[in-house]
Amino acid sequence: MAARWRRILVILAAAHVLFAVNTFGEEDVPEEWILLHVVQGQIGAGNYSYLRLNHEGKIVLQMQSLKGDADLYVSDVTLHPSFDEYELQSATCGQDVVRVPAHFRRPVGIGIYGHPSHLESEFEMKVYYDRTVEQYPFGEASYNPEEMEANQKYSRSAEDESQDEESVFWTILIGILKLILEILF
Repeated sequence: MAARWRRILVILAAAHVLFAVNTFGEEDVPEEWILLHVVQGQIGAGNYSYLRLNHEGKIVLQMQSLKGDADLYVSDVTLHPSFDEYELQSATCGQDVVRVPAHFRRPVGIGIYGHPSHLESEFEMKVYYDRTVEQYPFGEASYNPEEMEANQKYSRSAEDESQDEESVFWTILIGILKLILEILF
């Protein structure tokens, strides 16, 4: 009887291991994501490898360090982002994920950094196009990155002008006071 229970226990354990292995290999990727590219590579400790992203729209970069620790830096300002100069980044010891917004200027620079804790890092990066539709609280027309940027520039320039006017006013007032003091003394 004990042998029978042991056999059942071994079968259950084997089934559990097979189930875990099968689910571990499958990725949990939303249906709205379309796989565009798979990039594999190696990077030495303290070094960068650079890629360019030309695809328009919302893009998801999903990078897995297969060996060592590779980190991800993304920028629409420079084609050579680093840990000193970037707009988006993910620097974990496992899976790194960065969501590149649709309003980023193309080409987008991607920097992959090999962390110095390992002599060499191997990575696999999957590039997805994200088809999900974002819901904006005041409608899609309320979110326009170019319009928001123009409004910010306008508000900054109005503040700068008022500060310049104050500065000119104080400069004239101080000059008049100095002149009066010189006359009196």
